[in-house]
Amino acid sequence: MSAPLGGDRLALNITAETRARLEVTTAAATIALRGPTTDPATYDVRIAVGEHACLNWLPEPLISTRGSTLHQTFDVDLAATSSLLLREEQVLGRTGEPPGHLTTCLTVRRDGHTILDQHTAYGDPAPAWGGPALLGGHRATGQLVIVHSEPDADQKPYVISDDPAKGYAVLAPLVDAPAWVATAIAPTPALLRSLLDAALAHLPTTSA
Repeated sequence: MSAPLGGDRLALNITAETRARLEVTTAAATIALRGPTTDPATYDVRIAVGEHACLNWLPEPLISTRGSTLHQTFDVDLAATSSLLLREEQVLGRTGEPPGHLTTCLTVRRDGHTILDQHTAYGDPAPAWGGPALLGGHRATGQLVIVHSEPDADQKPYVISDDPAKGYAVLAPLVDAPAWVATAIAPTPALLRSLLDAALAHLPTTSA
């Protein structure tokens, strides 16, 4: 969708009730645009997953365009026996243009306990966002969060990269939860998706 525009306030509330299986996706990329005002836009996603339920959040990428300012949040509440597969991808600028200013906040709670609380910022005025400590010159970034209903036998990190020029992905377990996070950077959205898919393939299952 060609939104949110500057000043927009968008919100989604998604609930998967007990034993439900739900997949949420989009038909095309979401495009953050400046619009008629320089005011920041907000896009808030609130997800709740009940006992023995499974939710897959798999939208197409978010594109941050020149002059836009977007603050995006994901707030996820999981029951102790629920499962989650959450993918978020950001493309920083369209071809040949710098990105706008994009911040994201992702918080995941399982059985009332926070297992992930992550904040990122890209585009000016965020400091050093494109440098070697963050994107290393790449313009596509994203991650997967995978939460299982039961612990996995194989709980060790992986580094995924056949060719450094095509980006990197790291898959790592979270502490005190049957959960993983995969983070990737790449020069293009297609290569980013390939890295995230490769990270997911290391896991035996993504649903209850």
